[in-house]
Amino acid sequence: MGQVVAAAVYYKGKRVTDITLDEGLSWSKKPGHFVWIGLHDPGAEELTNLQRQYNLHELALEDALQRHTRPKLETFGDALFLVLYSPVLVDGELEFIETQLFAGTGYVISARYGESAPYSQVRQRCEARPLLLEHGEDFVLYALLNFVIENYRPMMDDYYEELEEIERVAFKRTLAQADVERIQCLRRNLLRLRRYIGPLAEICQELQSLDFPFIDKHMRPYFRDVAIHVNRLLEDLAALREMADHAIEIGLLLESSRQSITQRKFAAWAAILAFPTAVAGIYGMNFENMPELTWQFGYFGVLGFIAAGCAGLYASFKHYGWL
Repeated sequence: MGQVVAAAVYYKGKRVTDITLDEGLSWSKKPGHFVWIGLHDPGAEELTNLQRQYNLHELALEDALQRHTRPKLETFGDALFLVLYSPVLVDGELEFIETQLFAGTGYVISARYGESAPYSQVRQRCEARPLLLEHGEDFVLYALLNFVIENYRPMMDDYYEELEEIERVAFKRTLAQADVERIQCLRRNLLRLRRYIGPLAEICQELQSLDFPFIDKHMRPYFRDVAIHVNRLLEDLAALREMADHAIEIGLLLESSRQSITQRKFAAWAAILAFPTAVAGIYGMNFENMPELTWQFGYFGVLGFIAAGCAGLYASFKHYGWL
């Protein structure tokens, strides 16, 4: 059994009375009145009851019962059926909470499945603006759609800050496996966000052009405003995906640079060590006619020559930044 979060009748922008699910039909048929019902995790019984009362299309009911579809807008005569998704984090994992909206002349029904930001906030905002709520069903539809889209912004801001932090870390040290895994997780989540935000642009575009009895032409600028927000979200998503890609590229470039520096140091020290090895190899050939072997200061002279050569090589490599 689902929960009825709120069910009320509105007239000229003001709440008239709270009702039960069985009382809504008679109120919705009164001129100027509309019913706004909010459900949480409704079952087949509640939805079937509402279908009988408000003559909801059987295909809309079928989709509502199946759930887990993509965001979409469908029209059935003079009625609308909307499927939207709100992003939430559950134990650090990104999940999407489904919301279904049924709207027609005299009624707006929202069904939320799962735990997300409650729509009681939307009802409070609408009731605090009676002049706009007087528009009726279309304003409620706009408010619900706008609220769902607002839920994406804080999460994207968090992802932006996290990617900036990863970029700062990449400049300080080598990215660990956990950092790379986190970047990949962010990239995957951004793709999932794109999958659910993308269709919202088309939905907003359709709402601006629909000619329905309960959608006032004066409400079209509000739907256009929502479309603008959706397009900004899509632009920000593209920027975040670029940031994620750049974070990995920066990490690879910096790691390559660090390895190059290390390799240059190894090469420099190898060259320095090769010099005394070469000198010692020459005097290890044991030829008889080697004047330095019989010279009283030959040993010290060779050691001095080796020290001078190594010092010269070290100074040269230091000058060119290899050490």
